[in-house]
Amino acid sequence: MVDVTIKRFDELESYHGQFLYASRGLGVTAWGMNVLKLPPNWPDYPDHDHAKEGQEEAYVVLQGRARLSAGGESWDLVPGTLVRVGANQKRKIVPGPEGVTILALGGTPGKAYEPPTRSKSAK
Repeated sequence: MVDVTIKRFDELESYHGQFLYASRGLGVTAWGMNVLKLPPNWPDYPDHDHAKEGQEEAYVVLQGRARLSAGGESWDLVPGTLVRVGANQKRKIVPGPEGVTILALGGTPGKAYEPPTRSKSAK
């Protein structure tokens, strides 16, 4: 039996339509993975860190543009950009005028990944 799962973005469960549960949809259990589909100029992406979980994140910009702010600095994110943000670093992403689609990958260094429990607010 072939062990392959294929999904389109529109087939993934979402949280508020902007955060797509990619790991859950594909059955990935080794790391966290979401697709962020942020609308144009959306200011509500939270300024946050993952200090509590110790999870670092990597972002891959797939489409559109955004601005990442962290530690008093900021960077333009465009397709083909790879970014790593440490667990303790507060960060905020603001999409550009055409919005942005980002693949977000996360895990805690030195610790086996534990998928989160299913959210009641998932649509």
